[in-house]
Amino acid sequence: MTLAERLVHDLRGAIRASDTPRVATLRMLLAAIKNKEIEERKKEIGLGEEEIFSVIQKEAKKRRDAIAEYTKGKRDDLVSNEQIELNILEEYLPKELSDEEIGRIIRDGIRELESTGRKDFGSLMKIIMPFLKGKASGDRISKLAREALLVSGV
Repeated sequence: MTLAERLVHDLRGAIRASDTPRVATLRMLLAAIKNKEIEERKKEIGLGEEEIFSVIQKEAKKRRDAIAEYTKGKRDDLVSNEQIELNILEEYLPKELSDEEIGRIIRDGIRELESTGRKDFGSLMKIIMPFLKGKASGDRISKLAREALLVSGV
């Protein structure tokens, strides 16, 4: 079963179970996928697994950003709704790599680059992102890469 088929199947199950938050989240996600298909002009063939994962990651990032903003505004009612949606979206994402695994890939990239410090950040990101894309958030990768460059540049 492909990811797109699984989403439709899970939506049907959520409708039967009257799971309102799951129904709303899955409908929103399927609409975002349809919009991406139209944008990419792939309506007939559909999106591939990687493209669907990128849509899910984008929607999850929107929820994380909204949670941060609602927390600043002390809107706990909205935080809980966004957290529920985020939890549902994360069920469809692959497990993220640990900091140690990301660090190992970053260290390999630094060795390959023969890096000397922070000025090589852009080059390092170009090397490591193909290995890490979809396996960890860009913010987390960036933070760990900057820390590793500081340590290696000493």
